[in-house]
Order: sequence, then structure tokens, then C-alpha cells
Amino acid sequence: MANYTTTTPEWAVSNSSAVMSGIEGIKDTTVGNINPNWSKVKPKRRAALTEDEIVEGVIKGDRVILSQAITLIESNNPKHFAKAQRVLQRLLPRTGKALRVGITGVPGAGKSTFIESFGNMLCDEGHKLAVLAIDPTSSVTRGSILGDKTRMGTLSRRMEAFIRPSPAGGTLGGVARKSRETMLMCEAAGYDVILIETVGVGQSETTVRSMVDFFMLVVLTGAGDDLQGIKKGIMELADAIVINKADGDNLIRAKVTRGEYERMIEFIRPATEGWETHAYLASALKKTGLKELWQVIQIFKRLTTESGVFQKRRDGQLLDWMQAMIDEHLHNLFFGDNVIMGRMPEIREAVLSGIISPTQAVAELVKMFDVKRAAQRQVVDIFTAR
Repeated sequence: MANYTTTTPEWAVSNSSAVMSGIEGIKDTTVGNINPNWSKVKPKRRAALTEDEIVEGVIKGDRVILSQAITLIESNNPKHFAKAQRVLQRLLPRTGKALRVGITGVPGAGKSTFIESFGNMLCDEGHKLAVLAIDPTSSVTRGSILGDKTRMGTLSRRMEAFIRPSPAGGTLGGVARKSRETMLMCEAAGYDVILIETVGVGQSETTVRSMVDFFMLVVLTGAGDDLQGIKKGIMELADAIVINKADGDNLIRAKVTRGEYERMIEFIRPATEGWETHAYLASALKKTGLKELWQVIQIFKRLTTESGVFQKRRDGQLLDWMQAMIDEHLHNLFFGDNVIMGRMPEIREAVLSGIISPTQAVAELVKMFDVKRAAQRQVVDIFTAR
């Protein structure tokens, strides 16, 4: 075994805690030497925008102010909620004119790349485009990566486009309310096409379907394998199925896949009354099939508008939104009530001990819940609170 020494090497300074001097002639430019009072300088906090400033900025299409308005919507602070609702109320007359398109698909289908190519094509044709990318939220850390914007490098640099990644928040209700209100903000800012990219194949697709006009499912070739990962319920929501990456050596397989989807569609109820769902080929890389797909969406809007289905769907979506908000609001009131929170541990212990059944526990909690008491403590008047 080698012998190790604990003696101090010759090049070490005599005081081990001392700091060695710098090179002669080189000026020390550390922060403390540039400004000795640096630690005493407190950065000035930027004043929050007023409601008038936010409304005016959104109407002018200021993307910075639009981003701040959306941040206000996504905030869970009750004061922010109240302010956001007042701003939204003032902007409401300017909403409803955009075409809303939902996009979903299995992981790896190339949704973000497809949206970038499709979005660039729409911008080239003179449209103003807003992309709302909903990212999944970790159930462990409560965080989201929000990386979709990095995969849309070209589109994100265009002045005609606005890309906003948003966390799902872990609840479908959060997706529904915040995404709907964000969508309305973008419409008020003058964006005439709204694309909503969902987190992938799952329950959130049903929620997004309830807030868009046209819903497309992006898939890959090899339908036999893909269909095992796609629920029939998801396909029933789609107004169009897009086989992406239909280029090069993959083109032949893509055509075969389209035929397989077309045969499947015959056994599935159409997602929209009076409209037949079909499968289409597209290549985000080669930018083929994109204009044809946009024409399909335009035909869809014209036909459903003439038949009244378009407006009927939007009216239904508003009522569904109201119903979802009632459910969310009552849920928050119930679980935020001090009396309920105080008795909950005792009730849970009684259920786990087998003293009472879960049904009896619910009946007991509901009996002691006072809506008026909870409302007085938690409800914020969105029109008067400051």
C-alpha cells in the first residue's frame, strides 16, 4: 500500500484560510470592487399594470402585455383572479371571431413540428396565429417543462405568431378554465386562428374538444401498432385524422395507413353533425399536404356555418363552460371551508377504522357544510375587488 503524507506542499500559502493574491497588473473586476455598495442597492419592483393598461395593450396586440394578461389568468392568487376576470369582461365583445382548432396525437407523432410548418403556412397566407401548447404537470413536483416553444423556433420568431406554453396544472378543470380564457385573450388581441396542442392521448382531449371548432388527430404510419394506443373515444372526437411524416421511403406506408384509418372511420360515429371525417397525408418536413388540410378546415367552417351546427356547438360550449365553472367553484368552496377542513381528519379516520361507510361520511360532511358561510370567506366579487 502506498504511503500518503499529510505535510503541506511547498507551493501552499502559510495560512490555509488566506486568499492568494491575484496576478500583478490585472484589475480585480468582481462585483464588490466595481461597486462597494452593490449589496445595499435594492432593485426597483416594476409596478403592476392597471386594468386599463392591460385592456389597451391587448387591443393593440402588444405581445408583452398579452403575455402578462395570460399570466394573470393562470395565477391562483384570488386578487389576480378578480383582476383577470374584470379585464376579460371588458374584452369579451372583441372575442369569438377566430377559428379554433385542437390538435392531439400519440407521443412522437410530430405534433409540434407539424404545428410549426402548418403555422408558418398560415402566417404566409396573411393570418395571425396563436398557439396554446398545454404541457402535462408532474403529480410529484407540480412542475412542467414547457418546452414546446423551443421546438417551434421559426414560428416563434414571427411577428404574426404568438406561442404560449401553459401547464395543465394537474386538473382537467384547470385546463378548461384557463385555456378557454387564454384563448379569448388571444382573440381579443386580433389573432384569427387559434391552435391548441394537447398533452397527448388521454382524458384532456375531451376537455379540449369542448372548446374548439375543429379537432384533428395526428398519427404516424403503421396503424396496426398505433391503434392499440389510441382509444376509440379519441377517434370519435376527430374531425380529421392526419398521417404525419408521409414523405420519402415512408410515403408508401403512409398511404397504406390512410386506407386502414378510412376503413375504421366507417364504423365510428362522426364527430360533427353533417360532416364526414377522413384521413389525410401530410409531411411537416417536406411541407406537403398542409394547404390541402387548411382547405378542408375552411370547407368544414363553411358547411357547418350554413347548417347552423357551428354556432350550435359554440353555444353548447359556453353552457358546458358555465357548468364546469359551477362544479369547480363548489368544489373549492367545500374543501376550503374551515369547518370541513377541521372535521375532515376525524371523518377520514372513522372511515378507515370502519366506524362509518364512505357514503355516511359524505352525508355527514355535506350536512355540516354551510354554503353561505363558505361564500362569505372565500368568494371574491370579481367586479368590485381591488
